[in-house]
Amino acid sequence: MAHKDKEIHVLSGRETDELIAQFDRESNVRRFSGIPDYFVKGLLLLFTAYVVWVTLIVSLPEQVRRSAFLGILIFAGYILYPVKMGMTKRLNHIPWYDFALGILGAVAFFYYVANFQVIVSRAIMLQPLDIVMGVTGILILGELCRRVVGIPILVVAAGFITYALAAGFSLKRIVHQLFYTTDGIIGTPIGVCSTFIVLFIFLAAILERSGIAAFFIDLANSVAGFASGGPAKVAVIASAFEGMYSGSSVANTVGSGSVTIPVMKKIGYKPEFAAAVEAAASTGGQIMPPIMGAAAFLMAELTGIPYPVIAVSAILPAVLYFTGIFLMIHFEAKKLNLKGLPREEIPNFWRLLVFRGYLFLPVIVLVALMSFGFTPAYAALFAIVTAIAVSMFRKDTRFTPASFLDALAAGSRNTIGVAMACAIAGIVVGIVSLTGLGQILIALLLTVANNSLFLALILTMIACLILGMGIPTTANYVIMATITAPIVIRMGVPVMAAHMFVFYFGIVADITPPVALAAYAGAAIAKSNPIKTGVIATRLAITAFIIPYIFAFSPEMLLIDTDILHVIRIVITSVIGMFGLATGLEGYMFIPALVPERLMAIAGGLCLIHPGLITDTAGLVLIALVVTLQLIRRRRGLTGQAKA
Repeated sequence: MAHKDKEIHVLSGRETDELIAQFDRESNVRRFSGIPDYFVKGLLLLFTAYVVWVTLIVSLPEQVRRSAFLGILIFAGYILYPVKMGMTKRLNHIPWYDFALGILGAVAFFYYVANFQVIVSRAIMLQPLDIVMGVTGILILGELCRRVVGIPILVVAAGFITYALAAGFSLKRIVHQLFYTTDGIIGTPIGVCSTFIVLFIFLAAILERSGIAAFFIDLANSVAGFASGGPAKVAVIASAFEGMYSGSSVANTVGSGSVTIPVMKKIGYKPEFAAAVEAAASTGGQIMPPIMGAAAFLMAELTGIPYPVIAVSAILPAVLYFTGIFLMIHFEAKKLNLKGLPREEIPNFWRLLVFRGYLFLPVIVLVALMSFGFTPAYAALFAIVTAIAVSMFRKDTRFTPASFLDALAAGSRNTIGVAMACAIAGIVVGIVSLTGLGQILIALLLTVANNSLFLALILTMIACLILGMGIPTTANYVIMATITAPIVIRMGVPVMAAHMFVFYFGIVADITPPVALAAYAGAAIAKSNPIKTGVIATRLAITAFIIPYIFAFSPEMLLIDTDILHVIRIVITSVIGMFGLATGLEGYMFIPALVPERLMAIAGGLCLIHPGLITDTAGLVLIALVVTLQLIRRRRGLTGQAKA
């Protein structure tokens, strides 16, 4: 066990921001002060005003609304994001070429806004100026996406455009499809981003500044801080809570990890394990209802399934995910004989609820309104108003006009990265629609899979993980939902299960080596080996690699076509299954587990996670046998030796 007097270094706000910027391109923004700072914030607040205006006051044609949305963000993006990472230290510096590119990009998109009726009436008969503006807009959008999101997604989009050119489509036809129709850049992804996602990003920014993150950490401490390996369990609970409003694995890892990782190291967890716990738990935040990150709203639009139904269906898999991590860190703590925090360092649970429980109100309002049939947009707006109201209860969380405007500006800035990813994903969708490439790929993958659903799922998983190594979850989901989800659906998997499958594997790419940004961010805080951290995080998050296969073969896991008794059975058997799986992977239950016990525990766990009478019976027998062997050996003092 580590020494109790080891000093804990908790990252300052500035250190946290710098660390997030190091691993998260979306946070790598220029710094301003004085008049330039007022100018930039004014620009971001102008975007906020535009969002409120088109959401609550006016009704514009979709092409006009979405193009203006992107036009404002492109100009703001070139003001905020430098040409490459690490060029943000110089204060108040914006190169002339970034001003020029921002203006050109905005002009291209507002050209469509100003000439919307004329261009629509021409259909595909574009004029030379139309083509010039379209090409300019696409290229400038691509460069900003490179700065904010990264190169991989551009490589994918460029590959699809190259295919369209090679297939014989003219530049005019491609520009019309990608720039001037709702099948391309201003297609469904940007439509959802500009309608729903942007408001939830604003909500997250408001909640972050209302003190809710610190409340979640304190609440988690009051629940689990005293237990064996308490700080690690605190990290899991706090990250699950933060996942209700945070859609970024990296930001979640750094935000809560700056507090939890040093404490985990202090009580004796190895640095790699401490960083991996935070990375795995924070990544799981994107599958945690009610918000579930931006991709879930796109799922509702693409599938036609109401968002509240998707959120409810995601509850059981999310609970199992966090249960799996919780059990593994518990067994790791027992294996290393780690203790919890002293009682005097742990907040009182009831006192927290009485004096700060009101911070839950925005989330409660959000869930309640969506349950009553309100649109996600209106539910988010009411939740924002509630968050502002509850912040007034305490002086240290109370919004001033300045802090409120700062929160709105932060929300606008955070929208840029998601919008760029959605816009470039729209290029892929547009080319697939234009060329019929989707049907070709479906036929090809069906041939390769030889009509085997399991093999088709394996190939889909690999594609999601590879794509997810350099592409944000939102864009990854849109591309895979366009290309591979139809294959899985054609092979008999329900629509929601197929889309959830690609959604899950797009998310876990954030902790899957070699490019595991959330694990790298956690490793930077823990000062651990990033590759080892990613490997351990993948092991901790093993549930996320198993559950998608389960609900592909047994949609009852997503509460599809089932009843309450069946759901109760699934919950009980799945939790016992996670207990067995954690035992096998960690090599510990009541005492260190021998290799045969570990193998039986893993087999039993996998059987129990898969719903079915035969598999449940086999799993229960295997787990019961392992429990019996463990108890017998513990009674006889035969503790054995756990192997890592």
